[in-house]
Amino acid sequence: MRHPARLGIALTIALATVGCSAAVGDRSKEGGGPAARASAKAISVTSCGRRLSFAEPPHRAVALDQTSTETLLALGLEDRMAGTANLKTKIPAQYAAAYAKIPVIAPKIATGEQLRSATPDFVVAGSSDLYTKDRAGTREELAALKVPTFVSAVDCPQRNPAVTSPFEQLFSDYEDLGKVFGAQQRAGKLAADQRAAVAKAGENASKAPQGDDRPSVVYLYSVFNGMPYVAGKSGLPSEMSRIVGAKNAFDDIDEDWPEVSWEEVAKREPDFIVIGDLSERGRPGDSAAEKRATMTEHPVISKLPAVHDNKILEVPGIELDPSVRSVHALELLAKGMKDLGYVR
Repeated sequence: MRHPARLGIALTIALATVGCSAAVGDRSKEGGGPAARASAKAISVTSCGRRLSFAEPPHRAVALDQTSTETLLALGLEDRMAGTANLKTKIPAQYAAAYAKIPVIAPKIATGEQLRSATPDFVVAGSSDLYTKDRAGTREELAALKVPTFVSAVDCPQRNPAVTSPFEQLFSDYEDLGKVFGAQQRAGKLAADQRAAVAKAGENASKAPQGDDRPSVVYLYSVFNGMPYVAGKSGLPSEMSRIVGAKNAFDDIDEDWPEVSWEEVAKREPDFIVIGDLSERGRPGDSAAEKRATMTEHPVISKLPAVHDNKILEVPGIELDPSVRSVHALELLAKGMKDLGYVR
C-alpha cells in the first residue's frame, strides 16, 4: 500500500501539473473557452454547507457514484472527467459512448487511495456518506489537499431550506455545476427541460380525485429476505405522488426506504402499486417479475384488489432515487395513472 503522506505530496504535484497543462489545453467548447474561463474567475458555489471557490473550471473531476456521473454526462462534461466509481446499473444508451472514455477508478465505492490516484481537481458525490475516512476521505481531508468537494443538495436539504422540492434540489445541482464548469447554458437547458417535464406530469393533479379521495400508492423498491422495502415520507416517490395527484401510502414513516411487513402493506390497501425494477442489480427478488410473483403468491397480498386486478406499474428502480433520470419515472407514473383510470 502506498504511504498516505507520499500520496498527498504526489497529489499536490499532480494537481499543479494539471493546472499548468490545462492552461494551454483546448478551451473551444462551452466550459473551456477563453470567455468561459474568464467568467469562471472567482466563481463560488455552496455545497452542503461548504463554500467552494474556483479560479477556473475543473479539468480532472471525479464522480464518486452513478448519480453524479450521469449528471456530469448529461451536462456534456465527459472531457473534464478523470474518473468514475460505484456504477450500480448500466449507463443509459445516450451516455454510453461518453462514459466509455472515462477511467473507472473503482467498480464499487472508491477508497482514498483510488481517488488520489486519479489526481482530481474536483470531486462530486450524490451523498455525503461517500466522504468518510474509510472511503474517499473526508471533505476536510480533501480540502487540505486543495481539492474541492461537491455533495448533491438532495442529500442535505436542511442546508437549503428555501428549496423544498427534491426536484428543485436536483435542478439546483445542475445550475451550480454549470457555474463551476462554465457550462451555464447546458445546465440551464437541462434544468428548464426537466422543470417542464415536472409541470407536465403535474397536470394530473387537477384531473385526479381530490383530498381524501386521491388514489393511494405503495412503491415496492426491493424485497430482501422476503421483506418488502417501500417508499417512506422522505424519499423522492412521496414528492412524485404529490405532483401527480396521488398519496404515498407510507407517508407516515419518515424514512426513504423503510422495511415493512407484507401484512402492513395489506392494511394500507393501496389503490395501485408501483414496482421498482432493479433487474440490472441482480440480487434475488430485484426484478419486477420476481416482485410480481412474490405478491401473487402471498396469501394476504394476493387478495388486494391492486394485485388481483393488476393495478401495477413498473418503473426502473434506479429512477426512484433522485437523479437526472427521475423525471422519466415521474412521466411513467403520470401516464400509468391515466391508463389505470385515476385521471380524467
